[in-house]
Amino acid sequence: MTPARTGTTSGDNSAAHSPELRAAAAHLGRRRFLTVTGAAAALAFAVNLPTAGTASAAELDASKIKSDPFTLGVGSGDPATSSVLLWTRLAPSPYEPGSGLPRTRVSVRWEVSHDERFTRVVRRGTATTHPEFDHSVHVEVPGLDADRFYFYRFRVGTWISPVGRTRTAPTRSANIGELKLAAVSCQAYHDGYFTAYQHLAAEDLDVVIHLGDYLYEYAVTAVGGARNYTDRRLPAHYNRETITLEDYRLRYGLYKSDPDLMAAHAAHPFIVTSDDHETENNYADETPENDVPPEEFLLRRAAAYRAYWENQPLRAPQQPEGPDMRLYRRLHFGRLAQFDILDTRQYRSNQAYGDGWQVPGPESEDPTRTMTGETQERWLLNGWKQSRALWNVLPQQVTFAQRRDVPGENFKLSMDGWDGYPASRKRVLDGAAAAGLDNLMVLTGDVHVGYGFDLKADFDDPASRTVGTEVVATSIASGKDGADKPSNWDNLTTANPHMKFYNGRRGYVTVTLGKRQARADFKTVSAVTTPGAPLSTAASFVTEAGDPGLKPA
Repeated sequence: MTPARTGTTSGDNSAAHSPELRAAAAHLGRRRFLTVTGAAAALAFAVNLPTAGTASAAELDASKIKSDPFTLGVGSGDPATSSVLLWTRLAPSPYEPGSGLPRTRVSVRWEVSHDERFTRVVRRGTATTHPEFDHSVHVEVPGLDADRFYFYRFRVGTWISPVGRTRTAPTRSANIGELKLAAVSCQAYHDGYFTAYQHLAAEDLDVVIHLGDYLYEYAVTAVGGARNYTDRRLPAHYNRETITLEDYRLRYGLYKSDPDLMAAHAAHPFIVTSDDHETENNYADETPENDVPPEEFLLRRAAAYRAYWENQPLRAPQQPEGPDMRLYRRLHFGRLAQFDILDTRQYRSNQAYGDGWQVPGPESEDPTRTMTGETQERWLLNGWKQSRALWNVLPQQVTFAQRRDVPGENFKLSMDGWDGYPASRKRVLDGAAAAGLDNLMVLTGDVHVGYGFDLKADFDDPASRTVGTEVVATSIASGKDGADKPSNWDNLTTANPHMKFYNGRRGYVTVTLGKRQARADFKTVSAVTTPGAPLSTAASFVTEAGDPGLKPA
């Protein structure tokens, strides 16, 4: 989504990349980014492994770490049937470059237990952190039982991390009766407090799905923007747009130090996928928002992807290689649900008509345009053909259903959403029909509001068959406090009869998948510009198994 920009632009700040990196990038095409002799050295931040010199360097004596290295909390992600992925990052001083650690290796011990007091430890081990990965820890713990909760923690020297709670997935053949998830998105630190996460941490959930815009590249003032701190001052380096690897790392240090976000990660495993602001607003593949050369934008993208992986509970296949990172992947929860997580930024065609809300036409309706890229699209449709799940859930970033801005014939559509890629959307819906999917549910973020849509075989014909549902999670903080009925509420609800719900407050949505129906509860907070707002349920809907479409609960 395109909010008002603050701080410097990438065009203003492009020189922040080192001269060596910029010189290397100028000689590299898209496909030669990491393959040209000398590029690996010039782009040392983008290689996959620590350099030989650092890897063989002496290890830091952990007793010399004099302040808590677990200031960013702990997390877990991507539950599998016999393993979990555990995450933390060592950062005694998260608001400083280097996070308060020297450029040496640090050993981290980890434990997984059946109980919160760790009297029944089932797995333990040691991981080595490297400065090339900002001392982040990604531990894939094998040999666990399917479909059960576990507790975990980390140790460095005398320091012990907060305790996290995670879970494994049921086996593919398990006949489970229910799965409860929360969908979240869009957490602009400078727009308000993450109060919704405080409430989400207390929910009884199996998993949280983050649909993108985990952080924003825009400047954050010394008082935290709309948070308007009176008890602290943030360092001046936050008051600029993120461009370099150090910029992105520091920004994650700021975001992940938020106590409500830390509580949510400790309480539940996350499944994450990124959107645009983790890199730059509304970028499309190698095309940036601002007027900089593509090869220079790819430096920024490589830095952003590297920092994203370092700070998220992602497994090894998601580790980026330079400006490329495979985020699309498939997870299963027994026979009840299959999750096909998409990436709608990295492979898409450039937005038609210069982006924004435009009258649709030949450019946007070009059948060759793609939201997912050919490879990801083929992966998705082939996966649906093999699915045996009752619910096929599609977590992705931007609004999937048609969304006209006004009633009548003189409407515009968002060129950044699937409305700007209608041929791509049709191929996806045709693929779902060909695979015989009876219960398709799309989960969406991006737009800072909560929507509930019926997905239609033909959006231009309200009487056409309903083929699925779309649940759009509002933002955690982006857009500040919002309103129950935004100014365009009448226009959008009238222009789009398949829109069953629209609310502009902050919060999240919980979805409970069962054998007979799925239930969506849209939960909102009254304010984010002041902390501690209460949580309420704005609306609840169900969709029946075998009978798609949202009905009030």
